[in-house]
Amino acid sequence: MATIVLGAQWGDEGKGKLVDILCQNSLLCCRSAGGNNAGHTIVASGVTYDFHILPSGLINPACNNLIGSGVVVHIPSFFSELEKLEEKGLKGCKERVLISDRAHVVFDLHQLVDGLEEVELGTGAVGTTKKGIGPAYSTKAARTGVRMAEMFDEIVFERKLRALADGYKKRFGELLKYDVEEELGRFKDYRIQLAPFIVDALPLIHSAQASSVPLLIEGANALMLDLDWGTYPYVTSSSTGLGGVFTGLALNPTKISRIIGVVKAYTTRVGGGPFPTEQLNSEGDKLQSVGAEFGATTGRRRRCGWLDLVVVKHSCMINHYTHLNVTKLDILDGFDEIKVATTYMIAGEAVDRFPASLKELETVEVKYETLPGWGEKTTGVTEWGKLPDKARSYVEFIESFTGVKVGWIGTGPGRESMIAR
Repeated sequence: MATIVLGAQWGDEGKGKLVDILCQNSLLCCRSAGGNNAGHTIVASGVTYDFHILPSGLINPACNNLIGSGVVVHIPSFFSELEKLEEKGLKGCKERVLISDRAHVVFDLHQLVDGLEEVELGTGAVGTTKKGIGPAYSTKAARTGVRMAEMFDEIVFERKLRALADGYKKRFGELLKYDVEEELGRFKDYRIQLAPFIVDALPLIHSAQASSVPLLIEGANALMLDLDWGTYPYVTSSSTGLGGVFTGLALNPTKISRIIGVVKAYTTRVGGGPFPTEQLNSEGDKLQSVGAEFGATTGRRRRCGWLDLVVVKHSCMINHYTHLNVTKLDILDGFDEIKVATTYMIAGEAVDRFPASLKELETVEVKYETLPGWGEKTTGVTEWGKLPDKARSYVEFIESFTGVKVGWIGTGPGRESMIAR
């Protein structure tokens, strides 16, 4: 049976930590969508590991890992990340990771175009990571992208990359500083190096599920960045929700045991776009500094605000979570009062939905429930009964509002700082 772990907000919820814990009992950990724009930080045995394109299951030496068909892969970043993990002591990583032959290639060309497209948008820039993810998914949808399988047909590969480069040159002219011959030359080496990693993922997934191999699916980004259900156009370019898991991996939906939504105890966001509970004040600054809210992929300062249960309820309705993991509860230890968004007011009327319209979101008035802080240290607490009463009440308020059981509560960065209920 498979366990699926998904981000319930705008990303950076701390999914990697739960994946790290759960992968200790998993034999196959899979990424289904996104690229190296994702960033999961795991602290294990005092060592900090940053994952971007690679599944976090590599932490477990008994766990094999798959980058699925719905993922887009920047080859230099794939190899660089493997090297960094092995330098930190994770030996044998190269023997425990595979890439679907249907996954698409992210070229350096895509990354350059990503930056140029952001400049084109001006004040309406999305705030992408400039990792080339959007342009790679665009060429995939336009049927001009390059799959891993095509990389091994040198004639087809070169024809398709040259065509992409020509198209972008016509669009951007001299603004695009790109040498197609240089990138083609590097792929002559990549083609040899990548061969052992490429696999037809469909028989692998089918066999694993038929044999009841314990699978763990690691979501990237989060629901509010989903191309269909997020704050479009301020989203990523893939399906980050439950639907993307099934299309990106061809999982059997009748063989899913748990769908876990990871929810930070407050809310953060990187880049542009709506953020109704953002606090541009001392409370937001305190959340940012105490929570060390900087992006694992970009290093950018995250925008911070109170927990938005309208967002979380929206996420629950789409991803059908069986459990929630509330993370970074300890960051709220120093607050006398904690606000939680429960309702939006639009044109004077209360709504219990998350609007699709950016215009509506600009006019939203947020209604908060104010809960008492607990004024005690929760960092490192590992038992539910040892949390302060008011901290337990905060978690129970989330459960009551969403109707979903909170199965895990994070109380610090290390893998040991987790309460399981």
